[in-house]
Amino acid sequence: MDKILEKVKEYWKMTVLVVCGLIAGGIFYVLTNGQKPTTNLSVENLSSVSRQSSVSKFSEPNEKSVSKIMVDLKGAVTKPNVYQISSDERLVDLIKEAGGFTDQADQKSINLSAKLKDEEVIYVPKIGENSSTGNTDSSANSVISQPSTTTAKININQADVTELQKLTGVGQKKAQDIIDFRTKNGDFKSLEDLGKVSGFGDKTLEKLKDELCFE
Repeated sequence: MDKILEKVKEYWKMTVLVVCGLIAGGIFYVLTNGQKPTTNLSVENLSSVSRQSSVSKFSEPNEKSVSKIMVDLKGAVTKPNVYQISSDERLVDLIKEAGGFTDQADQKSINLSAKLKDEEVIYVPKIGENSSTGNTDSSANSVISQPSTTTAKININQADVTELQKLTGVGQKKAQDIIDFRTKNGDFKSLEDLGKVSGFGDKTLEKLKDELCFE
């Protein structure tokens, strides 16, 4: 009987040890493998977000930059002036903004599709006008133009306040005096007529004679 009891005790101890081992192994498995799906999911999500961000970054269209330029339009147009336009506009857009051609404009010599540049001077000639007014092109559809760095004469009968201030020794007040005199008495016919405006003496006229034109 004693031997039987001793064997039962031995089996009971082994059973307890086996059960404890199984419980410990189950807990360890849950703690280690049970968290892997969550961790893997997070990594996959981050990778997906990263890929989406990269695709979005490179798929954004590159917008064409359009800047503003200044162009000096002179000659046979309704409103000769210095205009600020977009760099992607053509000569036809500039002519429209200036109110179109006058009846005397030589439209056959104008290339309305011409691209415009910053600080460019565009001169629209009159019918029968000598082409020496500007730098001409040999082609039939060419615009008479010249860079602003050249010494282009200013038409005192058409120039506005801004253009008149480009003349030597002429500020805003004198420019306005010229326009007021022109409005009251009509176009200037000669350099002597400009001498009738206050502030324009013989010395001033001598300096301006090569910078002005009257037609």
